[in-house]
Amino acid sequence: MATIASPAAGPTDPYASRERRHNEGQGRRLTSAFEALEAFPMLAESRNRLQRLFENGEPPTSELIQTVEGDVALSITVLRLANQVEGPTKGRVDSAVSAVEVLTPATVLSIANRARTYDFFERTAVWQNIPERFRVHGLATQRAAERIANEIEYEQRNRLMVTALLHDIGKLVLVHAYPGYPRQVHGDARTPEERLQRERRELGVDHALVGGVIARRWGLPGVLAQVIESHHAKDAEGEAAVIRVSDMLAHHLLGATITPSEMLAVARSINLKPAQLRQIMYDLPQASASSRPRQVDPCPMSTREVDVLKRLAKGMVYKQIASELGLSTSTVRTHLHNVYGKLGAMDRAQAVLIATDRGWI
Repeated sequence: MATIASPAAGPTDPYASRERRHNEGQGRRLTSAFEALEAFPMLAESRNRLQRLFENGEPPTSELIQTVEGDVALSITVLRLANQVEGPTKGRVDSAVSAVEVLTPATVLSIANRARTYDFFERTAVWQNIPERFRVHGLATQRAAERIANEIEYEQRNRLMVTALLHDIGKLVLVHAYPGYPRQVHGDARTPEERLQRERRELGVDHALVGGVIARRWGLPGVLAQVIESHHAKDAEGEAAVIRVSDMLAHHLLGATITPSEMLAVARSINLKPAQLRQIMYDLPQASASSRPRQVDPCPMSTREVDVLKRLAKGMVYKQIASELGLSTSTVRTHLHNVYGKLGAMDRAQAVLIATDRGWI
């Protein structure tokens, strides 16, 4: 709903006055909604699980990260606080992994112990069932994004888990700003693209744009805000495009309507082939056994050592690995000898097993 200035508009022009009042009113609505989102609750079960992790001392990093990434409010709070810490990482913490490193696990537990909580079976009038619905879609998008990242070998997997979980955060703002959102605003719109157009037409803004605004308001890195605000853009690239196709897959997984041609086009833009997309769509409703672990603990291997081990895991012999990487067979042998030492492995099979289990290859 763009403001169109009349050439003859003056101080007493009623049209200009109405438009000014409308924009001021919309600004107040959104500001009030931004403030309301400060009280967005953590799921009670997320807090309970986090507390259980610490019952026998500090838990494994991977389990702690999984709990943080599974809860919207906890992820937001941890990221916001981590980005406020003075030092070289201020304003640059773009993942739960980095945030936990900055804050320490004990601080994350303290945050959870003090957080407002939401229980599906004890709903409040303010949030009703919104936190649970929002989390379900966010986690479905995360699951799809991680699978895509595996297929296209996307490197920023830690950040991707955050942008996937929070990509629709602007919807929480619009729920507070406009009582008719989303049902009355979306009307009979069926696909994500149609709903976005309705938001722009009826409200003058859309949830992606608002999400980018609040991410910046929270002091999160610009790269996060940019992905969130452009994840529905026709010309989305890189991580925003990964989130766009992941969002479509999540809608499909949860029984909503998507536009097949749109999803194929976005998939192609990130070098995800139709055959890979079909396989992902087939696998997603099933258990996530096909998803390999994500690297959380620091990898002790060099980039070249990882390259060599990846090819060894595919069953390639030294000569094949050397040819593909432009190395000599003796260099390949040296890299693998170093890998065995760093991983504490007795042979190639054990090295591949350890590296795969920890998400390093």
